[in-house]
Amino acid sequence: MRNFLKAVTGMTLAAVILTTVLLFTPGRSVAGEKLTVAGAADLTFAFNEIAKDFEKETGVKVVLSLGSTGMLTRQIEHGAPFDIFFAANSKYIDELEKGGYVIPDTVALYAVGRVVLAVNRASGVKAASLEDLLDPKIKKVAIANPAHAPYGVAAMEALKSAGLWEALKSKLVYGENVRQTLQFIQTGNAETGIVALSVADLPEISYTLIDAKLHNPIRQAAAVVKTTGDEKRAREFIKYVLGPKGRPIMHKYGFVLPEEDR
Repeated sequence: MRNFLKAVTGMTLAAVILTTVLLFTPGRSVAGEKLTVAGAADLTFAFNEIAKDFEKETGVKVVLSLGSTGMLTRQIEHGAPFDIFFAANSKYIDELEKGGYVIPDTVALYAVGRVVLAVNRASGVKAASLEDLLDPKIKKVAIANPAHAPYGVAAMEALKSAGLWEALKSKLVYGENVRQTLQFIQTGNAETGIVALSVADLPEISYTLIDAKLHNPIRQAAAVVKTTGDEKRAREFIKYVLGPKGRPIMHKYGFVLPEEDR
């Protein structure tokens, strides 16, 4: 325990608390009763729905731990008790596979994400294109932190491709993950921002899809964590997400399915 706490001292307090709570939550993956699923924050709405359906069908309780892909990756490396990891960028799963933290034959691409330019409807500003972010009326532009959030990387790449990164640097505010970034926009702490399509469909938000050519593809991958206490059920959950019941839900929330990524 001492080594684990030492390892997470570089994380945010919220990340440490989350991991500590999970460590001391009883009944993790015992006899197929419970699965703890770590996932990227862009999965919030889709996985809330999928988890409920899976639980109704199988009787297995799914506990979701959603946040920054980079932070969750570090937690897995330091022993966090997750059964499955759904990352927002396949490179993190590749890293974990090389390090021996996930079961290799469970690695699967499950979706390709899209980003949107989101605007707080009550802010009084309008932004239908990235160039509109230069408007002096727009004081803050929220993006997820590119240091550990794949959607933040995509936002940065899109702004750089549009030749706007340097001009907008002083306006940028960084969320811990894409959901916190969206909350900045929802609450008016930032008039605009770049977030995942999968979480943008909210009453307070209007949004415009950003051209996917402006950033590298957000290929999202999953794998069963090697220390899982219920490999069978963990494999079943990934198959459920990829199967005929999970895929329509992913599509509903704006994810491009793997076979559509051509």
